[in-house]
Amino acid sequence: MTTTVRDIVDWLELLAPAALAEEWDNVGLLVGDPAAGAGRVMTCLTVTPETADEAIAGDADLVVAHHPMMFRPVQRLTTDTVEGAMLWRLAGAGVAVLSAHTAFDSAVGGINQQLAEGIGLEKITPFEPAIGADVDDASDGSLSGPGVGRCGAPKGGETDLATLVDATKRFLGIESVGVVGQADKPIKRVGLACGSGGSLLSMAVAAGCDALVTGEASFHSCLEARAHGLALLLTGHYASERFAMERMADRLSVELVGVEAWASRAESDPIRRMG
Repeated sequence: MTTTVRDIVDWLELLAPAALAEEWDNVGLLVGDPAAGAGRVMTCLTVTPETADEAIAGDADLVVAHHPMMFRPVQRLTTDTVEGAMLWRLAGAGVAVLSAHTAFDSAVGGINQQLAEGIGLEKITPFEPAIGADVDDASDGSLSGPGVGRCGAPKGGETDLATLVDATKRFLGIESVGVVGQADKPIKRVGLACGSGGSLLSMAVAAGCDALVTGEASFHSCLEARAHGLALLLTGHYASERFAMERMADRLSVELVGVEAWASRAESDPIRRMG
């Protein structure tokens, strides 16, 4: 039996229900025919000219991208814009595009949960449980339900900022992070917000966090965090989310019959650090 685009839409809905997405978001099947076959699937963080070229050259039937295309309403589809040119080429090549974005951020096994577990936290709970979500108290005090962001405790109950930095770098495979706070700051509670998580700073403070791990935050958010005594670890937007799209490709290949999935090999962080 051939796996279709609709089958993968349904699979992703189970993993990251669209109802979890923020109201302003644009999630779901954005381009394509639900009835078309989807034997070859590429995952990526963002559809760019490079990842679009790779999908077309690799005969992909579907791209599962974290960041949605057509984030704002589109009145014209022409090649006069970068996004329009990508959409025109992908559609012409029969490549569908699917995104879960903030629904995947907030899902039970979504990016923030994976990040919290990956850096060694326990007693993990959302900053704000999803409305109407069923949550279960686990033996370690965690709430195994969907919701915005995550917070948890280091194993053993306490660590320091330098050790938390090392755990974060190790899990994400990165060489450095931006830091607000002193290396020896005691850390008993850690908040997580992948991507541009500065907007969740107030939630981290309200949750009693000593540190917030996120992709990026504005200069003024960094100043606000320091004023609250909240340490920040800024991993870079790309690093804070890309790992989960690599894992998604592995799951697609294993869980869906006849699907060959791969994480984009052309994708890279647009920000380079120079000495």
